[in-house]
Amino acid sequence: MRRLSARHGAWRCASRPARPTALTREVFWFVVIGVASTVAQALLYWVLRHWSPPVLANFASLLVVTVLNTEANRRQTFRGSAARVLQAHLAAGGLFVLAYLVTSGALLLFRHYRPTASPAAETLVLAPSFALVTVVRFTVLRMVVFRRRHR
Repeated sequence: MRRLSARHGAWRCASRPARPTALTREVFWFVVIGVASTVAQALLYWVLRHWSPPVLANFASLLVVTVLNTEANRRQTFRGSAARVLQAHLAAGGLFVLAYLVTSGALLLFRHYRPTASPAAETLVLAPSFALVTVVRFTVLRMVVFRRRHR
């Protein structure tokens, strides 16, 4: 079955899938980078936690991974955006504060109820809070920082 594409004025086969949208590509790369970042952050937190208090280990691991994550997303997920490097990292700094508050809140709440919990258990508690922050982060980065200008 063939149909006329109104946008391009060309015939194409209806059974052939369309090219992925920008959103699909962005979500794919954001998830790939996000999973790698979450694993890196969890490992870094776990290592730092052996020498430092939970809130400090969370701050350091979150800071390092946020910088790397922002740059990876700027280059791969939102490539072609008009956002400058400094603009992207400053906006990510604001998101860092939100992420730190959410993850530290989850961590402190967990430590309140389980004061003798291991660093590994703390790391497992941080994972869902990282996921929550990631959804907010993608939304803000896509809609505010790396928004596309329509011509």
